Amino acid sequence: MDSSLLLEKTILVAILTLVTLGIAAYLTYGERKVAAFMQDRIGPNRAGVYGIFQPLADAGKLFFKEEFIPATAEKWLFILGPAVAMVTATITSAVIPWGTELPVLGRMVQLQVADVNIGVLYIMGIVSVGVYGIMIGGWASNNKYSLFGAIRASAQMISYELSMGLALIAVIMMSGTLSLGEIVAQQKGMNWNIFYQPLGFLIFFICALAETNRAPFDLPECETELIGGYHTEYSSMKLGFYLFSEYVNMFVSSALMATVYFGGYNFPGMDLIENQTILGIAQIAVMFSKILIFIFVFMWIRWTLPRFRYDQLMHLGWKSMIPLALFNMLATGAISLFFK
Repeated sequence: MDSSLLLEKTILVAILTLVTLGIAAYLTYGERKVAAFMQDRIGPNRAGVYGIFQPLADAGKLFFKEEFIPATAEKWLFILGPAVAMVTATITSAVIPWGTELPVLGRMVQLQVADVNIGVLYIMGIVSVGVYGIMIGGWASNNKYSLFGAIRASAQMISYELSMGLALIAVIMMSGTLSLGEIVAQQKGMNWNIFYQPLGFLIFFICALAETNRAPFDLPECETELIGGYHTEYSSMKLGFYLFSEYVNMFVSSALMATVYFGGYNFPGMDLIENQTILGIAQIAVMFSKILIFIFVFMWIRWTLPRFRYDQLMHLGWKSMIPLALFNMLATGAISLFFK
């Protein structure tokens, strides 16, 4: 790799990290506004016009809050837990294509950090590692509620990863590649995978709710049973990392759904735009528009549906989602065999 390409990728990583963290911060504001709208309230309105600076106030509170580590906690693992959760959340987006190319200072910059040929496998691998951040933090806290929450989270995420993986296998069978860049390229125009994999998308979406611990699957941090779940003993920015990682995961899950099932940056009439700068900006805008729609649905579901009981959550994962995902995979294989 030459030095200019290395510099280009480093700048792209820095921009993507800052954008991801900025969006995660303002998703907290967006969720409070959405909840207020659904409950006929105003929501945050003190910090700035319409409360627009509320995320900055929340971040300042977490930064300057007193740091607390329980005397009986495993200190280094207690610190490592939120760090693992945050790092795995942010590095997942490295293989997601945000557009084709954008001209910058006379050079065409690829709008993807790494177009690896095993992008889907990379995503699933990082998602599998993410549960360790929750499990380590819950166990290291030496608190029974934290441990219960960590055990719930690990069992829940492992259970729903199976269905999520099977849903993605059906898409891989259709596209013939594990590269997210190629999967998006094959959906040019309106040839989106959602039209061929509606059941697979539904399975993936439900699993994404469970993987991000969002309602109605928020059993790991169930306040009525576990106080705060795996982050009960956390304060200051360690707590902030756990809360931030949830919103980053929601952002990345939405980006992955837009990429795999809804054409990613593709939109009708894209070929009619000849100016590369306008095309690149339009692709980024379309991609983020799709992501924001999914994020709104995440929030809508949280403030609409009640929380599952844990036995209902496991029953849905093992006895409903996995059989449906297997059926979808077999049906996709049969159709691909007989009609191609």
